[in-house]
Order: sequence, then C-alpha cells, then structure tokens
Amino acid sequence: MKQAVNTDKAPAPIGPYNQSIMTGSTLYVSGQLPINPETGKLEKKDVKHQTKLVMENIKAILNKAEMEFSHVVKCSIFISDMKNFPQINEVYGSYFDDNFPARETIAVAGLPLGADVEISCIAVK
Repeated sequence: MKQAVNTDKAPAPIGPYNQSIMTGSTLYVSGQLPINPETGKLEKKDVKHQTKLVMENIKAILNKAEMEFSHVVKCSIFISDMKNFPQINEVYGSYFDDNFPARETIAVAGLPLGADVEISCIAVK
C-alpha cells in the first residue's frame, strides 16, 4: 500500500504528483527543484544556491517521513549543463557523511521552470 508524504516545508508539486510516496519502509522522493517553499518561486541565483535549496527541500520531505540523509540509498541528479557538475557535486556531497548513496547524474536539454538542477531520491528506513 502506498501513502503520500507531503509537507508545507517543501514546495507544492507543480503537476499531478506528490512530493513523495511511502510504500513499506521505502520513500520515493519526487524530483525537487530550487523552489523556495515560502514563496513558491524558483530561485535561480547561482547553481550552488539552487542545489542547496533543492537539498533543503529533500531534507524537509525526509524529515516529514521521519528520515534523514543517512536513509537515502539512491539519488538521480538532472542538470542543464555539465559545466555546473563540480559546484552541484560540492553542495550535494555536504549533505552526506562518507556512506554515500548510489547516484547517477544526467545532463538534460531542459528542466521545469528553467531550473539548472533537479534531484530525486529513494530512502529506506
């Protein structure tokens, strides 16, 4: 059985989906964009700021599910330009200890709302 896990501490979905779905002990977190949950607006400052906002949105969803980044087993990172990879990687890596999850990074032609980064993840209690 699946259960939606949503929080007002992360941005509301911009389409027909939930922030995350819990099934059993596994949480599937939808792709998060650099949207400020307080304003509902995309913040397109530099890519480090965007990545931090994405990770903070993921953190809020994990916390709502009574999880933290140590529960994350897999991440998918979508970026609009591979030249931003080092900066994204630096911010992303600061949210984990040395027990990093599996991950892939995919360069895409475009992301919703013109964002430069979007991250989804899977976490297990």
